[in-house]
Amino acid sequence: MTQATFDAAIDDRRARANVARLSIAQALTGANSAVIFATGSIVGATLAPRLSLATLPLSVYVLGLAMATLPTGYVSRRYGRRAAFVIGTGFGALTGVLGCLAILYGSFALFCVATMIGGFYGAVSQSYRFAAADGASRAFQPKAVSWVMAGGVFAGVLGPQLVQWTMDIWPPYLFAFSFAMQALIALIAMAVVAGVDAPPPPAADFGAGRPLMQIARQPRFIAAAISGIVSYAMMNLVMTSAPLAMKMCGLPLSDSNTGIQWHIVAMFGPSFFTGALIARIGAPAVAAAGLLLTATAAAIGLAGVSAYHFWAGLVVLGLGWNLSFIGASTLVLETHRPQERNKVQAFNDFLVFGTMAIGSFISGQLLADYGWSMVNLVVYPPVAIGLVALAYAARQRGAGVSVTNAR
Repeated sequence: MTQATFDAAIDDRRARANVARLSIAQALTGANSAVIFATGSIVGATLAPRLSLATLPLSVYVLGLAMATLPTGYVSRRYGRRAAFVIGTGFGALTGVLGCLAILYGSFALFCVATMIGGFYGAVSQSYRFAAADGASRAFQPKAVSWVMAGGVFAGVLGPQLVQWTMDIWPPYLFAFSFAMQALIALIAMAVVAGVDAPPPPAADFGAGRPLMQIARQPRFIAAAISGIVSYAMMNLVMTSAPLAMKMCGLPLSDSNTGIQWHIVAMFGPSFFTGALIARIGAPAVAAAGLLLTATAAAIGLAGVSAYHFWAGLVVLGLGWNLSFIGASTLVLETHRPQERNKVQAFNDFLVFGTMAIGSFISGQLLADYGWSMVNLVVYPPVAIGLVALAYAARQRGAGVSVTNAR
């Protein structure tokens, strides 16, 4: 065994230990976001002054994601990822407390503040997938990313079931107790992430590396960012509109909770093999397959408005998001050096969630003014753009710089 092979084995053992904790944290964090997505538009429709504002709480959640991505990168560079993770779970607990109070007091504004802070928590949790790859060998990195994402499978079960079990415990304050339980789950997550082995980077690395814009001009980074933007933005557009659309079609809340539950399971379930698939056929091909599934989900949505159409569409949408987003995330890992990782990863997430926030604000108006069919039709042009970007990146593979294991 060479020294390099021995060092890689040591790094991978450390990475595997972190993957275990981060997978649990992903499950707990995902349960928190599942509560917001399963209830946000319904609570919004109850508290908002008009129906077109019903999805605003979910839009400001995405805005919170965008706002917190760059600060998360800064805290991670300066104080280490573990500090950022603990701060994020604190935001998660605050989200639950404020969300509960907003429902009890009937305050739409306070509920929007709660979901925005939930976005801060979500932004921190987005870096779990990148933290899992820190120090890992090139071969293990795709698996580390996908295994952490697999923790979301349990979130898909826990979150909607939490809503189902707790939504009417404090009548007539629907979902108030759900948010109280969300705060408790965030505190449990805090205990988990406090044990992650992620020391602060060396002081010399804080301002080191190439200029960000030089990195961002790489063809593979451009393709990764576009693919991530399209996959997350289109998934968010359809998912946030679906519960309210189901209600408008006369379907019960239990059907909505079931749809969101299986959607989240589908989002994270493939993660058990997505990393191996990327290693076999490449990140661009996997991301492209995910975008094609996203287009298929829109076609299912256009085909009918029964519970089965909604459920099938949400499941396929989740599968598409998994392949496209993990594929895009793996492409990002191929574009930076170790000392550049925090700023590049944070910038990528800022692009993804900043763009997604803009689109999210139109989702409620789009559904209220033009209906569920238009929500699905809007999916196709961005998917086409994403496929073109990935095809270009695949052709320009030699132009990309794979430097993730530079020493």
